[in-house]
Amino acid sequence: MGPYFGYNTNFIADPYAYTSPVGFFEPNGYGLYDMAGNVFEWCWDWYGTPYGQPSATNPTGPGTGSTRVLRGGCWGNYAIYLRCAGRAIGNPAGGTGAFGFRCVRGP
Repeated sequence: MGPYFGYNTNFIADPYAYTSPVGFFEPNGYGLYDMAGNVFEWCWDWYGTPYGQPSATNPTGPGTGSTRVLRGGCWGNYAIYLRCAGRAIGNPAGGTGAFGFRCVRGP
């Protein structure tokens, strides 16, 4: 399998793997595309503990901080980390090819 074991071979430009185009894979059961595994998605929440305050229904984390929550994993992670419930941290002043964002529209 070579050095690309685990990567989708459609998205390799020797010697690097890279992100797939938006919507390349089928949507999940909610009709949402690219929710895990393409790029980490920046969240509005500051990273910190305890998490789930003030509500367990829509937790927001602390009111201030220096790092933001990232979710979803990225193309460079093992499959076990590619889930929306997993949290990572990122400095909002920086970025990489593994970080992105999702534009959403309210009702």
